[in-house]
Amino acid sequence: MEIEQKQAQLIDHFVKQASTLQGSSLVSLIVQLTSHNSLFAFSEILAVPNVLQLQGTEHAVYIDMLRLFAHGTWSDYKSNASLLPPLVPDQINKLKQLTVLSLAETNKVLSYDQLLEQLDLSNVRELEDFLINECMYMGIIKGKLDHLKRSVEVQFAAGRDLKPGQLGNIIETLTDWLATTDNVLLTIEEKIKWADKKCELNATHQKEVKDRVEEVKKSLSHNRLPREYRVEDFMFGEPAGLMDYEEDRTRMKRRRSPRY
Repeated sequence: MEIEQKQAQLIDHFVKQASTLQGSSLVSLIVQLTSHNSLFAFSEILAVPNVLQLQGTEHAVYIDMLRLFAHGTWSDYKSNASLLPPLVPDQINKLKQLTVLSLAETNKVLSYDQLLEQLDLSNVRELEDFLINECMYMGIIKGKLDHLKRSVEVQFAAGRDLKPGQLGNIIETLTDWLATTDNVLLTIEEKIKWADKKCELNATHQKEVKDRVEEVKKSLSHNRLPREYRVEDFMFGEPAGLMDYEEDRTRMKRRRSPRY
């Protein structure tokens, strides 16, 4: 967040200055801002009317140079060096920093061999010093250097200015992403509804089981015998059988013949 705030402040400062300058004074400002060690975005300055008015004049090459810093790399400069103003050391260093950012846009693991070639550095020690002091220390990238694997793993890289036509591609990509997200959300909503229905069915089933258990308990409770009944009471088939038996014994005693 700090680097974005600093960028915004610098851009605002240079835009205001460019709006008040013309001709050679504006050229000097372009050289100054492309050499600034903390400025890495140039599109807003390119859009200043006074800067655009350099087109078609003797200073038109400085607009091309500014476009190079907005969208190009060190290799682009080498390919078109004869058509552009010579760069001072600070501008060369800046353009190499921007080259690292461009490479990090498409690859999160950058090989030392690729970086050595793209930055025109002679050895690994020089490359690692550049990545640490000119990139990581400046806050434009964050990552880990792997000396054994000869690579750098980029965890964060500051964004560069959008190239002409690139905004349309980004909008298309975001539109596709939104469509995919909508489909995912729809699928999630359907899964949630299915889960809610399953929970409802499970709750209904549990209630049915509980109700049946209660019915069985009540049924068993209604069919339970009184506690005063014993097993012996049913030896004669009816609870009254024991009483009948006692009555029969009494009658037999009464009928017994008298003794002489």
